[in-house]
Amino acid sequence: MKKWLKILLWIFLGAGVITVFVFSNQQENNKKIINPEISIHVEGENTFLTEKELWDRLRFLRLVFDGQQNNAINIHKIEKAIAQMTEVKNVKAYRQIGMKWFLKIELRKPIARIFNSYGQSFYIDDDGFMMNRSDLHTARVLIFSGFIKDKFSHKSVPEIINNDSLKSIRKIDEIYRISSYVCKDTLMSKLIGQVYLVKNGDFILIPLLGDQKIIFGSAYSEQEIKEKFDRLKVFYEEAMPYEGWDKYDEISVKYEGQIVCRKRR
Repeated sequence: MKKWLKILLWIFLGAGVITVFVFSNQQENNKKIINPEISIHVEGENTFLTEKELWDRLRFLRLVFDGQQNNAINIHKIEKAIAQMTEVKNVKAYRQIGMKWFLKIELRKPIARIFNSYGQSFYIDDDGFMMNRSDLHTARVLIFSGFIKDKFSHKSVPEIINNDSLKSIRKIDEIYRISSYVCKDTLMSKLIGQVYLVKNGDFILIPLLGDQKIIFGSAYSEQEIKEKFDRLKVFYEEAMPYEGWDKYDEISVKYEGQIVCRKRR
């Protein structure tokens, strides 16, 4: 008899624990959500997405709203929505037991802004992905304009490089190579401010110092770009201090192994 009493006691105790757990869980689910802890990491000075802007976008998508209960929040949908934002490189959304939830976001680093022939403007980042321009933020990066037919798309530069049909009709891969080099080079990042693509496919570099133009030509490979910039750096470091910044109005590194300068009239 005592054995049965012990069994019944354990059954009632277990049922009580389950009841308390279910009741507390229901109470937890019925509570209003608290704002998440948001961590946004950006490399460099160009921040394209603030906590307020992120929260406003989630509200616009009705993923969060005033009076929202804890059980109504969908962490997976929120993470997916943030991942689709072109400024975002990586995102992790998760929650702990209870009311706390977290958003950890890494933003893309823009290295060039492109103004194409159709009036569009967008950025490319250091991984070759395109980013929408922002009405609230601008980035101090290399500017590309001229006869650029590339439109904004979700295809990355690596995808274009590996697709012969795309590579033959697009210039975005060359733009990416030039901007990547300039962004990483101490001298060129201070010297070059704009790049213009002329109709024949040549890139023209516009320096921040002086009013000459630099005929760069094509940018089909990283080796070609490095060799051209190496020649240009030798000229600026060794010839310019003696010749003066105003002596030439055109400098060309278009042809292999040559620097051709045209004197100012």
